[in-house]
This record gives sequence, C-alpha cells and structure tokens, in this order.
Amino acid sequence: MKNKFKEGEIVQAKVNPTLNMVVRRCVDRIYYCKLQTNPTQRELIYFERELIPHDRESIGNLLPKT
Repeated sequence: MKNKFKEGEIVQAKVNPTLNMVVRRCVDRIYYCKLQTNPTQRELIYFERELIPHDRESIGNLLPKT
C-alpha cells in the first residue's frame, strides 16, 4: 500500500484548507500531522482522502518577508 503524501510534506485538510500541516507519520493511509505554525500543539489525525496537497503557488505567503 503506497501513501500519497510523504513524511515532512506540507498538506491541508479539505475541511480547512487555510491550515497548513506537516505530515509527521503515515500508517496505512492514516496521517498524523502537526500544525506548521504551532508544532507543540496536539497532533491532528486524518485519513488520506481528507487531505489535499499544499498550494505551491502561495508558498511565498508562509515565508518571512525580507
């Protein structure tokens, strides 16, 4: 069984696409994710079908302005 997202990849939930999460672990298409902005908060758990890939066009909004 191959997972769609890899560990360390940034994903978003379909129900809240404004929230960026980092995949910490994936087991049998169940993903354990940490919030990108607050990694000390509790993990969020999603099925693969509930996640979408991060929008690569808006990645500049996540980086600090220089």
